[in-house]
Amino acid sequence: MSAKPAFAVVLSGSGVYDGTEIHEAVLTLLAIDRLGGSYACFAPDIPQHHVINHLTGQESPETRNVLAESARIARGKIEPLTAFEPGKFDALVFPGGFGAAKNLCGFAFDGPTCKVDPDVEKAVLAMHGAGKPIGALCIAPALIARILKTGEVTIGNDQATAQAIEKMGAKHTVRTHGEVAVDDKLKLVTSPCYMLDASISQIAQGAENTIRTLLGMIR
Repeated sequence: MSAKPAFAVVLSGSGVYDGTEIHEAVLTLLAIDRLGGSYACFAPDIPQHHVINHLTGQESPETRNVLAESARIARGKIEPLTAFEPGKFDALVFPGGFGAAKNLCGFAFDGPTCKVDPDVEKAVLAMHGAGKPIGALCIAPALIARILKTGEVTIGNDQATAQAIEKMGAKHTVRTHGEVAVDDKLKLVTSPCYMLDASISQIAQGAENTIRTLLGMIR
């Protein structure tokens, strides 16, 4: 283990409607740094499901790459998820945004029966198998539920999404702004963030509480 607890942060593009929720990602990285950790960013080297014009909300007739778009958030310091080595990290974190449910898996389209990107599943199972903690924000806990088929998580209080999570074998618990759901047995920490109508300061609180809880599990 390095001197600083090392976090692997998995991104899914750049922009809430078709990739990573940028506020959640940046505030997660900020929380890791402020709380004494280090981080490295990863993303699958795959095409995005689609591209959304974030000004109009309409789909755009172009193609983009998840890794290349994620590099915008990571300021170019990012690696393909195939390069992820679980032994080098103490925790794994997934910010939210529709990319987590469109690019990392197909939950946005297929719900409980969705498929998961193989490299995402491999990373989660490797960290889980090693007994290392995993954090997820916003809609990303649905991804964790699909892979592990168990565990207590939160996406806030949306009933339909909560029911889908329970169909995948996990347990959903209601949480509000800044709060986290903690599964001590499986070492899972989740927070609703923008699954609720939230301010950016509430997102910062949720990200910080997630990282602080993960650090407690590491130490």
